[in-house]
Amino acid sequence: MYVLGICDRGAGDDARERVVNRLVDRLEREGRVGVVRYDATIADGMQAHDSLTLGGDVSYDLGADGDWTASGTGMTIDSVVDQLATDCDYAVVVGVDGLRHPTVVVGTDGETAATSADDEDGDRVIAAVEAPGDLDPDAVLAALEDCDPHETLESLVDRVKRSPKAELSGAIATFTGRVRAKDDADDARTQYLEFEKYEGIAEERMAALETDLESRDGVLEVELYHRTGVVEDGEDIVFVVVLAGHRGEAFRTVEDGINRLKDEVPLFKKEVTVDDEFWVHEQS
Repeated sequence: MYVLGICDRGAGDDARERVVNRLVDRLEREGRVGVVRYDATIADGMQAHDSLTLGGDVSYDLGADGDWTASGTGMTIDSVVDQLATDCDYAVVVGVDGLRHPTVVVGTDGETAATSADDEDGDRVIAAVEAPGDLDPDAVLAALEDCDPHETLESLVDRVKRSPKAELSGAIATFTGRVRAKDDADDARTQYLEFEKYEGIAEERMAALETDLESRDGVLEVELYHRTGVVEDGEDIVFVVVLAGHRGEAFRTVEDGINRLKDEVPLFKKEVTVDDEFWVHEQS
């Protein structure tokens, strides 16, 4: 699932909603769209820096056009997006600054996406328009699909369960790698890891590895996914999901899958602790 944020910089709700409607209409031609809205007026007592938490009563609605709209107290944008990942091809998050997903900015006072890149969210801004009429939905779609999709363990498991080969399967085995705060009690705490990939090559190697693992006897489907960018302490980094005829080949393929992914796919890791930061491959 691809996640797209839409926020405004003084354009107003009406202008932003016109952009939302145009983009949702375009995305719906490609697949199912989930819409998540943040409404500060119902976020009881929350401060500005809490804008990643949704306010209001918990509710999920399936709109006439097939859009999911979600809101609720005690929920976060991340948790809602994770839930939509099993059902939707796209998620549109409206009204949230600081989203760590590709974002369209409305009301830029003449700024372009390039000049918007000077602000703290710039590396995530894929389009910046002064008014709704300036929007090119096709260009936004192309830029969005050039970014990494958002996956969860649940969305990958759900995908292999829908495989035409699933009726031959008696096992699904998975591996989840996460950010470890410390190797032992005396270590400086890791705040986050940052991953960069060798563009183009990493995707090719990952796809080739999936194909090779799927060629094994008894292995039906393999899904590999590795996040890039900043991954904070306690968050998930990498998933391996194997659909197989029996548990033996499922377990063996999961283990081989994560080992080979680490060895064969060009991903570079920077570790940031409370005391230091360094690229791990330079420490080897």
